Amino acid sequence: MQNPSAPDIVLASSSAYRRGLLDRFLSEYETVSPEVDESNEDGLEPESLARHLARKKAEAGSAVARNSLIIGADQLAVLDRQILGKPGGHHKAVEQLLAASGKTVLFLTAVCILDPVSRKRYEHVDRTTVRFREFDRRLAEAYLRLDEPYDCAGSFKLEGAGFLLFESVKTDDPTALIGLPMIWVADRLLALGYLLP
Repeated sequence: MQNPSAPDIVLASSSAYRRGLLDRFLSEYETVSPEVDESNEDGLEPESLARHLARKKAEAGSAVARNSLIIGADQLAVLDRQILGKPGGHHKAVEQLLAASGKTVLFLTAVCILDPVSRKRYEHVDRTTVRFREFDRRLAEAYLRLDEPYDCAGSFKLEGAGFLLFESVKTDDPTALIGLPMIWVADRLLALGYLLP
């Protein structure tokens, strides 16, 4: 339920995972697919880059829905100081998983909310640490056949069978690994006057 005087909510993301998270408690919101250059031409550190991209996506959403509350987000996976992109296909996903075997990957999930009423920008970055168990190509291939996580940074889905690959997950917000830190988002929306169920 939404306060009738509160602006409409727009998710500036084409991610089905983020929509799934918002669907858990919002019945009314819209989505736009922001066209944003995700290259890192300025050589930003991963956390700064995640924050920058979430802000750019929110701003792109605001350009087409100026009077709405905009939620923009971005997630980066970092292994040995290198950013892992979305694999896009099977071969790259196998490479990513084998590189992560026995290692720790840091997931940075950034969110930016633009409030048209106060004209304020609210930003947050969640840090989730995933320790991968040691595994071989057979397990990586078997897992990829199960989940086909080719559109996911790091080549796995926590909400699928990704736990097969993990030794531990350390986080303040388990939803962040799916794509949006919902504890922080819900807190911000409540503070802005949205009457959540």
